[in-house]
Amino acid sequence: MIRRSVLAAVIVMVLALAGCVSPNGQWSTPVADKARAPLAAAGGVKWRPCPDVAKASLGRPPANVTYECGTVNVPRDWAKPNGGKQLGVALLRARATHQTNRIGSLLVNPGGPGGSGVELATYLSAGLPAETTQRFDIVGFDPRGVGRSEQVKCFSDAQLDASFGADPDPVSPADFDKAVTLGRTMAQSCGDKYGDDLRLFSTEQAARDMDAIRAALGEQKLTYLGYSYGTLLGAVYAQLFPTRVRAFVLDGAIDPTLGSVAGAESQAKGFERAFDNFAAWCRDNAGKCPIAPDARAAVTSAIDSARRSPVRGPDGRAATAGWVQTAVIASLYSQEQWIQLATAIDNLRKGNAASVLRLADSYAERNPRGQYSNLFDANMVVNCTDDGSTPPVDKLRALQNDWRTKYPLFGPSTALNLVCAQWPGKRDPYPAGAAKGAPPILVVGTTGDPATPYEQTPKLAEMLGVGVVLTWQGEGHTAYPQTRCITQAVNRYLIDLTVPAKGTTCPAA
Repeated sequence: MIRRSVLAAVIVMVLALAGCVSPNGQWSTPVADKARAPLAAAGGVKWRPCPDVAKASLGRPPANVTYECGTVNVPRDWAKPNGGKQLGVALLRARATHQTNRIGSLLVNPGGPGGSGVELATYLSAGLPAETTQRFDIVGFDPRGVGRSEQVKCFSDAQLDASFGADPDPVSPADFDKAVTLGRTMAQSCGDKYGDDLRLFSTEQAARDMDAIRAALGEQKLTYLGYSYGTLLGAVYAQLFPTRVRAFVLDGAIDPTLGSVAGAESQAKGFERAFDNFAAWCRDNAGKCPIAPDARAAVTSAIDSARRSPVRGPDGRAATAGWVQTAVIASLYSQEQWIQLATAIDNLRKGNAASVLRLADSYAERNPRGQYSNLFDANMVVNCTDDGSTPPVDKLRALQNDWRTKYPLFGPSTALNLVCAQWPGKRDPYPAGAAKGAPPILVVGTTGDPATPYEQTPKLAEMLGVGVVLTWQGEGHTAYPQTRCITQAVNRYLIDLTVPAKGTTCPAA
Protein backbone atom coordinates (compact mmCIF):
# COMPACT_ATOMS: atom_id res chain seq x y z
CA MET A 1 0.00 0.00 0.00
CA ILE A 2 1.40 3.39 -0.98
CA ARG A 3 1.52 5.94 1.83
CA ARG A 4 -0.62 8.93 0.75
CA SER A 5 1.80 11.44 2.27
CA VAL A 6 4.67 9.98 0.27
CA LEU A 7 2.59 9.85 -2.90
CA ALA A 8 1.65 13.50 -2.46
CA ALA A 9 5.34 14.35 -2.19
CA VAL A 10 6.03 12.42 -5.40
CA ILE A 11 3.32 14.42 -7.17
CA VAL A 12 4.93 17.66 -6.04
CA MET A 13 8.28 16.40 -7.35
CA VAL A 14 7.00 15.91 -10.89
CA LEU A 15 5.87 19.43 -11.72
CA ALA A 16 6.29 20.28 -15.34
CA LEU A 17 7.33 23.87 -14.69
CA ALA A 18 7.63 24.55 -18.39
CA GLY A 19 6.12 27.84 -19.25
CA CYS A 20 2.99 28.72 -17.31
CA VAL A 21 4.31 30.99 -14.60
CA SER A 22 7.09 33.51 -14.76
CA PRO A 23 9.83 32.86 -15.54
CA ASN A 24 8.40 31.40 -18.72
CA GLY A 25 9.99 28.72 -20.87
CA GLN A 26 8.40 26.62 -23.60
CA TRP A 27 9.46 23.61 -25.57
CA SER A 28 11.37 23.92 -28.78
CA THR A 29 10.80 22.99 -32.37
CA PRO A 30 13.01 19.94 -32.60
CA VAL A 31 15.63 19.63 -35.31
CA ALA A 32 17.12 16.20 -35.90
CA ASP A 33 20.87 16.03 -35.41
CA LYS A 34 22.26 12.55 -35.85
CA ALA A 35 25.81 13.69 -36.53
CA ARG A 36 26.93 13.31 -32.94
CA ALA A 37 28.10 9.79 -32.25
CA PRO A 38 26.15 8.03 -29.46
CA LEU A 39 29.13 7.54 -27.21
CA ALA A 40 28.97 6.65 -23.50
CA ALA A 41 31.77 6.39 -20.99
CA ALA A 42 31.91 3.34 -18.73
CA GLY A 43 33.95 3.04 -15.56
CA GLY A 44 31.50 2.24 -12.80
CA VAL A 45 30.27 4.32 -9.89
CA LYS A 46 32.03 4.63 -6.53
CA TRP A 47 29.09 4.45 -4.15
CA ARG A 48 29.13 5.82 -0.60
CA PRO A 49 26.39 5.52 2.03
CA CYS A 50 24.19 8.64 2.21
CA PRO A 51 21.21 7.96 4.49
CA ASP A 52 21.22 11.64 5.39
CA VAL A 53 19.91 12.54 1.92
CA ALA A 54 16.92 10.24 2.35
CA LYS A 55 16.33 11.50 5.87
CA ALA A 56 16.28 15.10 4.68
CA SER A 57 13.61 14.23 2.11
CA LEU A 58 11.50 11.72 4.02
CA GLY A 59 12.12 12.45 7.68
CA ARG A 60 11.91 8.75 8.50
CA PRO A 61 13.13 6.64 5.56
CA PRO A 62 12.08 3.00 5.30
CA ALA A 63 14.19 0.74 7.51
CA ASN A 64 14.55 -1.89 4.79
CA VAL A 65 16.20 0.38 2.19
CA THR A 66 19.84 1.40 1.85
CA TYR A 67 20.82 4.69 0.25
CA GLU A 68 24.08 5.32 -1.58
CA CYS A 69 25.33 8.31 -3.53
CA GLY A 70 27.87 8.56 -6.32
CA THR A 71 28.95 10.54 -9.35
CA VAL A 72 29.34 9.76 -13.05
CA ASN A 73 31.76 11.96 -14.95
CA VAL A 74 30.63 12.90 -18.46
CA PRO A 75 32.00 15.15 -21.20
CA ARG A 76 30.95 18.77 -20.85
CA ASP A 77 30.22 18.68 -24.56
CA TRP A 78 29.19 15.42 -26.21
CA ALA A 79 30.13 16.91 -29.58
CA LYS A 80 33.75 16.66 -28.33
CA PRO A 81 33.62 13.66 -25.99
CA ASN A 82 37.29 12.76 -26.01
CA GLY A 83 39.14 16.04 -25.96
CA GLY A 84 37.32 18.37 -23.61
CA LYS A 85 36.54 18.95 -19.95
CA GLN A 86 34.20 16.82 -17.86
CA LEU A 87 31.43 17.49 -15.37
CA GLY A 88 29.95 15.32 -12.66
CA VAL A 89 26.36 14.01 -12.65
CA ALA A 90 25.12 13.17 -9.14
CA LEU A 91 23.33 9.86 -8.49
CA LEU A 92 21.47 8.25 -5.62
CA ARG A 93 20.74 4.51 -5.47
CA ALA A 94 17.98 3.21 -3.20
CA ARG A 95 18.11 -0.56 -2.76
CA ALA A 96 15.66 -2.70 -0.81
CA THR A 97 17.53 -5.02 1.56
CA HIS A 98 15.38 -8.04 0.67
CA GLN A 99 15.45 -7.99 -3.10
CA THR A 100 14.52 -11.18 -4.92
CA ASN A 101 15.00 -11.96 -8.61
CA ARG A 102 16.61 -8.59 -9.13
CA ILE A 103 16.27 -7.28 -12.67
CA GLY A 104 18.59 -4.29 -12.47
CA SER A 105 18.40 -0.53 -12.07
CA LEU A 106 15.34 1.65 -12.66
CA LEU A 107 16.59 5.11 -13.62
CA VAL A 108 14.13 7.88 -12.69
CA ASN A 109 13.66 11.57 -13.49
CA PRO A 110 10.94 13.92 -12.15
CA GLY A 111 10.89 16.43 -14.95
CA GLY A 112 11.09 20.18 -14.75
CA PRO A 113 13.50 20.65 -16.40
CA GLY A 114 15.28 21.37 -13.14
CA GLY A 115 13.77 18.71 -10.88
CA SER A 116 16.08 16.57 -8.75
CA GLY A 117 16.12 12.88 -9.61
CA VAL A 118 18.17 12.27 -6.48
CA GLU A 119 15.29 13.51 -4.34
CA LEU A 120 12.71 11.69 -6.47
CA ALA A 121 14.53 8.39 -5.92
CA THR A 122 14.24 8.83 -2.15
CA TYR A 123 10.49 9.47 -2.41
CA LEU A 124 9.94 6.55 -4.77
CA SER A 125 11.91 4.23 -2.48
CA ALA A 126 9.08 4.73 0.02
CA GLY A 127 6.26 5.34 -2.46
CA LEU A 128 6.55 2.57 -5.03
CA PRO A 129 5.00 -0.84 -4.36
CA ALA A 130 7.23 -3.59 -3.03
CA GLU A 131 6.66 -5.49 -6.27
CA THR A 132 8.81 -2.87 -7.98
CA THR A 133 11.41 -2.09 -5.33
CA GLN A 134 12.14 -5.79 -4.74
CA ARG A 135 13.10 -6.20 -8.39
CA PHE A 136 14.90 -2.92 -9.09
CA ASP A 137 17.39 -0.55 -7.53
CA ILE A 138 15.79 2.91 -7.78
CA VAL A 139 18.46 5.22 -9.21
CA GLY A 140 17.87 8.95 -9.47
CA PHE A 141 20.13 11.48 -11.16
CA ASP A 142 20.32 15.25 -11.10
CA PRO A 143 20.78 16.21 -14.75
CA ARG A 144 23.60 18.53 -15.70
CA GLY A 145 22.91 21.98 -14.29
CA VAL A 146 20.55 20.67 -11.59
CA GLY A 147 20.75 20.26 -7.82
CA ARG A 148 23.74 18.20 -6.67
CA SER A 149 25.28 18.04 -10.12
CA GLU A 150 27.19 21.02 -11.45
CA GLN A 151 24.56 23.72 -11.00
CA VAL A 152 23.59 26.44 -13.39
CA LYS A 153 22.71 29.52 -11.34
CA CYS A 154 22.24 32.91 -12.98
CA PHE A 155 19.18 34.50 -11.37
CA SER A 156 19.30 36.43 -8.11
CA ASP A 157 16.64 35.89 -5.45
CA ALA A 158 15.48 39.45 -6.12
CA GLN A 159 15.05 38.73 -9.83
CA LEU A 160 13.01 35.61 -9.12
CA ASP A 161 10.86 37.47 -6.60
CA ALA A 162 10.21 40.13 -9.21
CA SER A 163 9.44 37.54 -11.88
CA PHE A 164 7.04 35.42 -9.84
CA GLY A 165 5.40 38.51 -8.35
CA ALA A 166 4.97 40.31 -11.67
CA ASP A 167 1.54 40.84 -13.17
CA PRO A 168 0.77 37.73 -15.24
CA ASP A 169 -1.06 39.89 -17.80
CA PRO A 170 0.62 43.31 -18.16
CA VAL A 171 -1.84 45.24 -20.30
CA SER A 172 -0.64 48.84 -20.44
CA PRO A 173 2.41 49.69 -22.60
CA ALA A 174 4.30 50.79 -19.50
CA ASP A 175 3.60 47.53 -17.66
CA PHE A 176 4.46 45.46 -20.72
CA ASP A 177 7.73 47.32 -21.23
CA LYS A 178 8.58 46.67 -17.59
CA ALA A 179 8.02 42.93 -18.13
CA VAL A 180 10.18 42.97 -21.27
CA THR A 181 12.98 44.71 -19.38
CA LEU A 182 12.87 42.14 -16.58
CA GLY A 183 12.98 39.30 -19.11
CA ARG A 184 15.94 40.90 -20.89
CA THR A 185 17.79 41.44 -17.61
CA MET A 186 17.30 37.81 -16.57
CA ALA A 187 18.38 36.50 -19.95
CA GLN A 188 21.47 38.68 -19.92
CA SER A 189 22.36 37.49 -16.41
CA CYS A 190 22.70 34.00 -17.82
CA GLY A 191 24.58 35.18 -20.88
CA ASP A 192 27.03 37.23 -18.84
CA LYS A 193 27.83 34.31 -16.57
CA TYR A 194 27.93 31.36 -18.98
CA GLY A 195 28.31 32.74 -22.50
CA ASP A 196 28.61 30.00 -25.11
CA ASP A 197 28.44 27.32 -22.41
CA LEU A 198 24.68 27.84 -22.11
CA ARG A 199 24.18 25.45 -25.02
CA LEU A 200 25.80 22.65 -22.99
CA PHE A 201 22.69 22.40 -20.78
CA SER A 202 20.45 21.19 -23.59
CA THR A 203 18.15 18.18 -23.41
CA GLU A 204 20.20 16.23 -25.93
CA GLN A 205 23.37 16.66 -23.87
CA ALA A 206 21.46 15.36 -20.80
CA ALA A 207 20.05 12.42 -22.75
CA ARG A 208 23.56 11.42 -23.75
CA ASP A 209 24.55 11.65 -20.07
CA MET A 210 21.85 9.04 -19.39
CA ASP A 211 23.69 6.57 -21.56
CA ALA A 212 26.91 7.21 -19.65
CA ILE A 213 24.93 6.48 -16.47
CA ARG A 214 23.60 3.24 -18.00
CA ALA A 215 27.12 2.14 -18.83
CA ALA A 216 28.47 3.10 -15.41
CA LEU A 217 25.69 1.11 -13.73
CA GLY A 218 26.72 -1.94 -15.72
CA GLU A 219 23.37 -2.24 -17.50
CA GLN A 220 23.38 -3.53 -21.07
CA LYS A 221 19.98 -1.95 -21.60
CA LEU A 222 18.23 0.85 -19.72
CA THR A 223 15.00 0.66 -17.72
CA TYR A 224 13.63 4.15 -17.17
CA LEU A 225 10.74 5.98 -15.51
CA GLY A 226 10.43 9.59 -16.63
CA TYR A 227 7.76 12.05 -15.53
CA SER A 228 6.71 15.21 -17.38
CA TYR A 229 9.84 16.77 -18.94
CA GLY A 230 11.44 13.42 -18.08
CA THR A 231 9.33 11.98 -20.91
CA LEU A 232 11.15 14.30 -23.31
CA LEU A 233 14.50 13.15 -21.96
CA GLY A 234 13.40 9.55 -22.43
CA ALA A 235 12.11 10.17 -25.93
CA VAL A 236 15.37 11.81 -27.01
CA TYR A 237 17.36 8.95 -25.49
CA ALA A 238 15.22 6.39 -27.31
CA GLN A 239 15.90 8.12 -30.63
CA LEU A 240 19.65 8.29 -30.01
CA PHE A 241 20.08 4.82 -28.48
CA PRO A 242 17.06 2.71 -29.49
CA THR A 243 18.80 -0.65 -29.12
CA ARG A 244 19.80 0.19 -25.54
CA VAL A 245 16.20 0.53 -24.36
CA ARG A 246 14.84 -2.30 -22.18
CA ALA A 247 11.63 -0.70 -20.88
CA PHE A 248 10.69 3.00 -20.79
CA VAL A 249 7.68 4.44 -18.94
CA LEU A 250 6.99 8.01 -20.05
CA ASP A 251 4.34 9.44 -17.71
CA GLY A 252 2.88 12.91 -18.37
CA ALA A 253 3.93 12.99 -21.99
CA ILE A 254 5.33 15.95 -23.90
CA ASP A 255 4.86 16.00 -27.66
CA PRO A 256 8.35 16.86 -29.01
CA THR A 257 6.97 17.75 -32.44
CA LEU A 258 5.19 20.84 -31.15
CA GLY A 259 6.82 24.18 -31.77
CA SER A 260 7.18 26.56 -28.85
CA VAL A 261 3.97 28.47 -29.62
CA ALA A 262 1.87 25.34 -30.13
CA GLY A 263 3.36 23.80 -26.99
CA ALA A 264 2.60 26.89 -24.94
CA GLU A 265 -0.95 27.08 -26.25
CA SER A 266 -1.51 23.41 -25.46
CA GLN A 267 -0.44 24.05 -21.89
CA ALA A 268 -2.62 27.15 -21.53
CA LYS A 269 -5.57 25.10 -22.74
CA GLY A 270 -4.65 22.29 -20.33
CA PHE A 271 -4.57 24.59 -17.32
CA GLU A 272 -7.88 26.21 -18.28
CA ARG A 273 -9.46 22.74 -18.53
CA ALA A 274 -7.99 21.67 -15.21
CA PHE A 275 -9.29 24.86 -13.60
CA ASP A 276 -12.75 24.20 -15.04
CA ASN A 277 -12.62 20.75 -13.43
CA PHE A 278 -11.65 22.35 -10.12
CA ALA A 279 -14.47 24.88 -10.45
CA ALA A 280 -16.99 22.11 -11.19
CA TRP A 281 -15.81 20.20 -8.12
CA CYS A 282 -16.17 23.38 -6.08
CA ARG A 283 -19.71 23.92 -7.29
CA ASP A 284 -20.67 20.32 -6.49
CA ASN A 285 -18.92 20.27 -3.10
CA ALA A 286 -19.83 23.61 -1.57
CA GLY A 287 -19.36 22.24 1.94
CA LYS A 288 -15.66 21.66 1.20
CA CYS A 289 -15.12 24.68 -1.04
CA PRO A 290 -15.48 28.07 0.65
CA ILE A 291 -15.31 29.91 -2.69
CA ALA A 292 -18.31 28.05 -4.16
CA PRO A 293 -20.44 28.31 -6.18
CA ASP A 294 -18.32 30.28 -8.69
CA ALA A 295 -14.65 29.48 -8.15
CA ARG A 296 -13.55 31.13 -11.39
CA ALA A 297 -15.15 34.41 -10.39
CA ALA A 298 -13.56 34.17 -6.93
CA VAL A 299 -10.07 33.55 -8.32
CA THR A 300 -10.40 36.20 -11.02
CA SER A 301 -11.53 38.68 -8.36
CA ALA A 302 -8.61 37.72 -6.11
CA ILE A 303 -6.10 38.38 -8.91
CA ASP A 304 -7.72 41.68 -9.85
CA SER A 305 -7.79 42.77 -6.20
CA ALA A 306 -4.12 41.83 -5.85
CA ARG A 307 -3.32 44.19 -8.72
CA ARG A 308 -4.98 47.11 -6.97
CA SER A 309 -4.29 46.46 -3.30
CA PRO A 310 -2.28 43.32 -2.51
CA VAL A 311 -2.54 41.78 0.94
CA ARG A 312 0.76 41.40 2.75
CA GLY A 313 1.91 38.12 4.21
CA PRO A 314 3.45 37.52 7.65
CA ASP A 315 6.91 38.44 6.33
CA GLY A 316 5.65 41.69 4.82
CA ARG A 317 5.75 40.43 1.24
CA ALA A 318 2.85 41.56 -0.92
CA ALA A 319 0.69 38.79 -2.39
CA THR A 320 0.61 40.39 -5.82
CA ALA A 321 -1.32 39.12 -8.83
CA GLY A 322 1.68 37.07 -9.91
CA TRP A 323 1.97 35.31 -6.56
CA VAL A 324 -1.76 34.58 -6.49
CA GLN A 325 -1.67 33.04 -9.96
CA THR A 326 1.38 30.98 -9.03
CA ALA A 327 -0.56 29.56 -6.07
CA VAL A 328 -3.42 28.64 -8.39
CA ILE A 329 -1.09 26.92 -10.83
CA ALA A 330 0.66 25.01 -8.05
CA SER A 331 -2.66 23.67 -6.79
CA LEU A 332 -3.83 22.31 -10.14
CA TYR A 333 -1.09 19.69 -10.31
CA SER A 334 -2.94 17.45 -7.86
CA GLN A 335 -6.61 17.08 -7.02
CA GLU A 336 -5.56 16.64 -3.39
CA GLN A 337 -4.59 20.33 -3.36
CA TRP A 338 -7.93 21.68 -4.54
CA ILE A 339 -9.20 22.16 -1.00
CA GLN A 340 -6.00 24.02 -0.12
CA LEU A 341 -6.49 26.34 -3.08
CA ALA A 342 -10.09 27.13 -2.19
CA THR A 343 -9.14 27.79 1.42
CA ALA A 344 -6.19 29.98 0.41
CA ILE A 345 -8.32 32.17 -1.87
CA ASP A 346 -10.98 32.45 0.84
CA ASN A 347 -8.34 33.43 3.40
CA LEU A 348 -6.92 36.00 1.00
CA ARG A 349 -10.21 37.80 0.60
CA LYS A 350 -10.42 37.88 4.41
CA GLY A 351 -7.06 39.65 4.55
CA ASN A 352 -4.77 36.66 5.21
CA ALA A 353 -2.17 35.99 2.50
CA ALA A 354 -0.14 33.34 4.33
CA SER A 355 -1.64 30.26 2.67
CA VAL A 356 -1.50 31.75 -0.85
CA LEU A 357 2.17 32.60 -0.43
CA ARG A 358 2.87 29.18 1.06
CA LEU A 359 1.37 27.42 -1.99
CA ALA A 360 3.29 29.68 -4.37
CA ASP A 361 6.58 29.23 -2.51
CA SER A 362 6.28 25.44 -2.60
CA TYR A 363 6.04 25.63 -6.39
CA ALA A 364 8.86 28.13 -6.75
CA GLU A 365 11.12 26.31 -4.24
CA ARG A 366 11.48 29.53 -2.25
CA ASN A 367 12.38 29.05 1.41
CA PRO A 368 11.19 31.23 4.33
CA ARG A 369 14.37 33.32 4.06
CA GLY A 370 13.49 34.29 0.50
CA GLN A 371 16.16 32.05 -1.04
CA TYR A 372 15.54 29.93 -4.11
CA SER A 373 16.94 26.61 -5.25
CA ASN A 374 18.32 26.55 -8.77
CA LEU A 375 15.18 24.84 -10.09
CA PHE A 376 14.02 27.77 -12.22
CA ASP A 377 17.54 28.74 -13.31
CA ALA A 378 17.94 25.26 -14.79
CA ASN A 379 14.36 25.27 -16.07
CA MET A 380 14.91 28.48 -17.99
CA VAL A 381 18.37 27.63 -19.30
CA VAL A 382 17.31 24.21 -20.61
CA ASN A 383 14.05 25.44 -22.13
CA CYS A 384 15.62 28.43 -23.85
CA THR A 385 18.58 26.41 -25.10
CA ASP A 386 16.28 23.73 -26.50
CA ASP A 387 14.00 26.29 -28.11
CA GLY A 388 14.79 27.15 -31.70
CA SER A 389 11.52 28.91 -32.45
CA THR A 390 10.59 31.46 -29.79
CA PRO A 391 8.85 34.38 -31.52
CA PRO A 392 10.17 37.93 -31.03
CA VAL A 393 8.69 40.18 -28.37
CA ASP A 394 6.18 41.89 -30.66
CA LYS A 395 4.74 38.53 -31.72
CA LEU A 396 4.44 37.50 -28.07
CA ARG A 397 2.48 40.69 -27.40
CA ALA A 398 0.02 39.69 -30.13
CA LEU A 399 -0.32 36.20 -28.67
CA GLN A 400 -0.93 37.68 -25.23
CA ASN A 401 -3.86 39.68 -26.55
CA ASP A 402 -5.28 36.73 -28.50
CA TRP A 403 -4.93 34.18 -25.71
CA ARG A 404 -6.48 36.53 -23.14
CA THR A 405 -9.77 35.82 -24.90
CA LYS A 406 -9.19 32.11 -25.48
CA TYR A 407 -7.63 31.25 -22.11
CA PRO A 408 -8.50 34.06 -19.67
CA LEU A 409 -6.66 32.87 -16.56
CA PHE A 410 -3.54 31.30 -18.06
CA GLY A 411 -3.21 32.42 -21.67
CA PRO A 412 -1.43 35.77 -21.28
CA SER A 413 1.27 34.55 -18.88
CA THR A 414 1.89 31.43 -20.98
CA ALA A 415 2.27 33.53 -24.12
CA LEU A 416 4.84 35.90 -22.62
CA ASN A 417 8.00 33.84 -22.97
CA LEU A 418 10.04 37.02 -22.60
CA VAL A 419 13.28 35.47 -21.34
CA CYS A 420 13.65 32.95 -24.18
CA ALA A 421 12.60 35.62 -26.70
CA GLN A 422 15.68 37.62 -25.66
CA TRP A 423 18.02 34.70 -25.00
CA PRO A 424 21.70 35.49 -25.54
CA GLY A 425 22.94 31.91 -25.87
CA LYS A 426 23.20 29.54 -28.82
CA ARG A 427 20.30 27.12 -29.26
CA ASP A 428 20.56 23.33 -29.41
CA PRO A 429 17.16 21.90 -30.41
CA TYR A 430 16.56 18.22 -29.71
CA PRO A 431 15.66 15.58 -32.31
CA ALA A 432 12.02 14.62 -32.84
CA GLY A 433 11.54 11.38 -34.70
CA ALA A 434 11.06 7.66 -34.48
CA ALA A 435 12.95 5.38 -32.11
CA LYS A 436 13.72 2.87 -34.84
CA GLY A 437 14.82 -0.45 -33.40
CA ALA A 438 13.51 0.20 -29.88
CA PRO A 439 11.09 -2.19 -28.13
CA PRO A 440 7.59 -1.01 -27.14
CA ILE A 441 7.66 2.14 -24.97
CA LEU A 442 4.81 2.80 -22.54
CA VAL A 443 3.40 6.34 -22.80
CA VAL A 444 1.05 7.25 -19.92
CA GLY A 445 -1.42 10.13 -20.08
CA THR A 446 -3.91 11.64 -17.62
CA THR A 447 -7.11 13.08 -19.08
CA GLY A 448 -7.18 15.95 -16.56
CA ASP A 449 -3.47 16.79 -16.68
CA PRO A 450 -2.96 20.58 -16.74
CA ALA A 451 0.76 20.75 -17.47
CA THR A 452 1.15 18.06 -20.12
CA PRO A 453 -2.36 17.87 -21.60
CA TYR A 454 -3.59 14.42 -22.56
CA GLU A 455 -3.65 15.26 -26.29
CA GLN A 456 0.13 15.10 -26.26
CA THR A 457 0.19 11.48 -25.10
CA PRO A 458 -0.86 9.78 -28.37
CA LYS A 459 1.27 12.27 -30.30
CA LEU A 460 4.42 11.19 -28.46
CA ALA A 461 3.54 7.52 -28.90
CA GLU A 462 2.97 8.07 -32.61
CA MET A 463 6.20 10.00 -33.06
CA LEU A 464 8.28 7.28 -31.44
CA GLY A 465 6.68 4.66 -33.66
CA VAL A 466 6.87 2.10 -30.85
CA GLY A 467 4.76 3.94 -28.28
CA VAL A 468 1.87 2.21 -26.51
CA VAL A 469 -0.68 4.49 -24.81
CA LEU A 470 -1.99 3.87 -21.29
CA THR A 471 -4.75 6.30 -20.26
CA TRP A 472 -5.78 7.35 -16.76
CA GLN A 473 -9.12 9.12 -16.42
CA GLY A 474 -7.89 11.14 -13.48
CA GLU A 475 -7.03 14.67 -12.43
CA GLY A 476 -3.64 16.24 -11.89
CA HIS A 477 -0.20 15.75 -13.32
CA THR A 478 1.06 12.18 -13.96
CA ALA A 479 -0.47 8.83 -13.03
CA TYR A 480 1.94 6.17 -11.72
CA PRO A 481 1.47 4.80 -9.03
CA GLN A 482 -1.78 6.55 -8.10
CA THR A 483 -4.33 3.76 -8.64
CA ARG A 484 -4.30 -0.02 -8.64
CA CYS A 485 -5.14 -0.22 -12.34
CA ILE A 486 -2.32 2.09 -13.39
CA THR A 487 0.14 0.50 -10.97
CA GLN A 488 -0.56 -3.04 -12.14
CA ALA A 489 -0.28 -2.14 -15.82
CA VAL A 490 3.02 -0.28 -15.36
CA ASN A 491 4.50 -2.96 -13.09
CA ARG A 492 3.68 -5.76 -15.54
CA TYR A 493 5.48 -3.78 -18.22
CA LEU A 494 8.52 -2.89 -16.11
CA ILE A 495 8.95 -6.36 -14.65
CA ASP A 496 7.68 -8.78 -17.30
CA LEU A 497 7.81 -6.51 -20.36
CA THR A 498 4.09 -7.18 -20.86
CA VAL A 499 2.60 -4.33 -22.87
CA PRO A 500 -0.98 -3.23 -22.06
CA ALA A 501 -3.57 -4.01 -24.69
CA LYS A 502 -4.26 -1.26 -27.20
CA GLY A 503 -6.71 1.28 -25.81
CA THR A 504 -6.22 0.31 -22.16
CA THR A 505 -7.93 2.94 -19.99
CA CYS A 506 -7.90 3.08 -16.20
CA PRO A 507 -10.71 4.73 -14.22
CA ALA A 508 -10.09 7.68 -11.92
CA ALA A 509 -10.19 5.59 -8.73
